[in-house]
Amino acid sequence: MEEHAPLTFPRRVHRRATLPFRFYTSLLLQEATGLRAATLPQLVRLLREVPEGCLYYHTRYFLLQHHLADEPMNDFAFWVTKALGERPLGERLAGIDAMQLTLPALRERIIGLIEDYLREQPTAQLRFASEGEEFFFLTAIHVILPTPLTAWTLDEFAEGLERVSLHSIYFHLFDARLKLGCSTNDFTLWLDTEMGEPGLAKRIAELEPYTSTLPALQASLAALVRQRLAEMTANEDDGTHA
Repeated sequence: MEEHAPLTFPRRVHRRATLPFRFYTSLLLQEATGLRAATLPQLVRLLREVPEGCLYYHTRYFLLQHHLADEPMNDFAFWVTKALGERPLGERLAGIDAMQLTLPALRERIIGLIEDYLREQPTAQLRFASEGEEFFFLTAIHVILPTPLTAWTLDEFAEGLERVSLHSIYFHLFDARLKLGCSTNDFTLWLDTEMGEPGLAKRIAELEPYTSTLPALQASLAALVRQRLAEMTANEDDGTHA
């Protein structure tokens, strides 16, 4: 009897990127500066002098550590509210979107809000934080590390999103804006320019990072990519393209 080779079916292969997405993660090491402020005038003076690493630590890193907040928050807003009792100023500082500003612009924004408040409320400059409650400036040492994960396709990208740490998600969503000097994030940029997926890129760009925890954001990212993969598979089965 004539033998026949076993039946094989072509493996579905989705679009391959021109350049892969390389997942990175980051470590933040803190270092004391020895600088402290007990009053708002002292805080403003030191804000003009401290390195940008201090601004990063007390704003963006605060958000990473306290990502359950319903609105953007930072150490400066927390301190003027809790240590000085200046809640109106705390609310103004809490309203700053630190992720949308460069660090130099963020410095000027914080200083400007405090100085405006001191002009409106001159007696606020007389408030002192009690001993031990001063604002202690810390600075961040940012160490960026590669992970073993690289994605050439959307399948691999979805798998990478599901496997990487929350620090990696935070780095690519938020810190990449500093690294790239642009208003978008690493995921959106790669999907749009390397994968030719502007629709998926737009959906990811529209995610609201402040109303979700980092685990929820990670799940949402992976779900959006999985949804797109399902759409592509359905279109292939139907003989259409999208």
